[in-house]
Amino acid sequence: MKTYWGYDGFRPMQEEIIRHALDGEDVLAILPTGGGKSVCFQVPALMQDGLALVVTPLVALMKDQVRNLQERGVRALAIHAGMGRHEVDLALNNAAYGDYKFLYVSPERLGTFLFQSYLPVLNINYIVVDEAHCISQWGYDFRPDYLEIGALRDRVDAPVIALTATATPQVAEDIMDRLRFRGRTVCKSGFERPNLSYIVRSCEDKTGQLLDICQGVPGTGIVYVRNRRKTEEVASFLAANGVSASFYHAGLGHETRAERQEAWRQDRIRVMVCTNAFGMGIDKPDVRFVVHLDLPDAPEAYFQEAGRAGRDGLRSYAVLLWNASDVRRLHQLETVSFPPLDQIEDVYQKVHAVAQIPYGAGKGRRLKFDLDEFCRQFRLQRAAAHYAIKVLEREGHWTYTEDLDVATRVRIRVSRDELYNVSLPDPRMEVLLELLMRRCEGVFSFAVEIDEPWFAKQVGADVPTLRQLLYRLSLEHLVNYVPADRADVLFLHHDRLEPGNVALAPKRYRLLKESAHARMQAMLDYVAEEDTCRSRFLLAYFGQEDSADCGTCDICRSRRVPTEARLKEWIRSREGKYTLADLRSSLDLPEGESAARWSEVLRRLIDDGTVPPPSE
Repeated sequence: MKTYWGYDGFRPMQEEIIRHALDGEDVLAILPTGGGKSVCFQVPALMQDGLALVVTPLVALMKDQVRNLQERGVRALAIHAGMGRHEVDLALNNAAYGDYKFLYVSPERLGTFLFQSYLPVLNINYIVVDEAHCISQWGYDFRPDYLEIGALRDRVDAPVIALTATATPQVAEDIMDRLRFRGRTVCKSGFERPNLSYIVRSCEDKTGQLLDICQGVPGTGIVYVRNRRKTEEVASFLAANGVSASFYHAGLGHETRAERQEAWRQDRIRVMVCTNAFGMGIDKPDVRFVVHLDLPDAPEAYFQEAGRAGRDGLRSYAVLLWNASDVRRLHQLETVSFPPLDQIEDVYQKVHAVAQIPYGAGKGRRLKFDLDEFCRQFRLQRAAAHYAIKVLEREGHWTYTEDLDVATRVRIRVSRDELYNVSLPDPRMEVLLELLMRRCEGVFSFAVEIDEPWFAKQVGADVPTLRQLLYRLSLEHLVNYVPADRADVLFLHHDRLEPGNVALAPKRYRLLKESAHARMQAMLDYVAEEDTCRSRFLLAYFGQEDSADCGTCDICRSRRVPTEARLKEWIRSREGKYTLADLRSSLDLPEGESAARWSEVLRRLIDDGTVPPPSE
């Protein structure tokens, strides 16, 4: 810790988690956002021979952690969606035979033949599962690719370190079951954020309230909204009113997103208005406020997003603005996010039909997928189609990835015999065709991805020249050439099923609906709450019953005014001479009243000079 991070000590729970890991135990670490989860696996991995296999779905976080480790002199590398086969092969080779300590992998890579083929020669000391709640079907962000991690334990004899910031007791048990824990070691830090004030306001003029917050609270902020269009509208409104603001969502180009994220990090942009695509893996410590203009559909999502404020320990604010239309929208969302089972199967079949995939074929195919065009073609409602696709992903039929780097794809249009009778103007075109036939299985049947740098090297050209050669081959009607792009992608996990055979278990589907309803209802209860401290409400949701009032949320503040008035009046009646024991007995505080809150108010009044200190 001292050598690589320069710290003399650990944050709460870090050392305990590390010691369990060093003892070879499987350990589930539940730490709040900003609680220093990465240290919990990086330190023990550095102390052991071999390398840590780190599974994380967040490509931005993956790249950021690899860069940070490299800057500290630790060798680390990453494998994620968007990398070509040759790049992946090279990275795995380095992990197996180079002196590397960390291999970061996105979950969809775990089940590939190439990754599996390297497992016997990877000296893995820990299997690290970041965002571990994604493996639980009862979690708010279940990802089927995470189920591959449990199967790893059949081939890798290494302890598991699972980490998450959001896990209810039910989800924690499910995580340990699915990761085949050899014990039940759970290290759970208190989720209190004493410097974070939770504020909930019911209002109609949300943008006006937002402007007041931006003008009244100095420092950097994040504003979360539900859709892409609204990010642009709200950012324009703030900019027109003198607030330095920009917007961020997954529909922007990769370079644009990276530039805006960096500008916000460096305080050249003060307020970022965004969808939930922004923030994962971003560790900016001095965010002073996080505002939600739309009601989240789960406390887990809200707690994680709100928790991006105040990681430096200074006073910060998590503000949620809501009104009756938010409640209606949540109920509508609950209905649309679980379409009837026959509609889900209909979407499944239409996806395969539009890609011209016959029954019994398609396994392993990666389809560039435009949801808007798909809905226009079949006259489907976008929301219903989107959620049907997500349900099918949850059931393991495919992986749906938005805004992915899509590799160049090529399909040879003519038969092998016809190719040998073709005369081409550039000999490199013949070499390229020969390479495509030898290296790309299925290239005569469908468009296959190619690793541009590798093919370019083999034909003695650079990548731009390779693209020109492919384009010229397409003009000769010899190949279908689909250039590299960024797009939404569906990766098919099995061959197309016959109608009626798409496995969607009605009982399990009903349980998932009930689980989603419970999360939504908890969110509605949170904003409607008038008596329970906001912090205590959220902590209780995550199973932490033993907590005190925060004293700074809107509910605690609403009780502070009568508290101040009673204290000042009573002390004035004693002409400023009193003891704490007299104060407690005379005011007759209710049994459930927080003495800490009364003490805090009294201390502040004394510090302000409003009342004198007690005599003893």
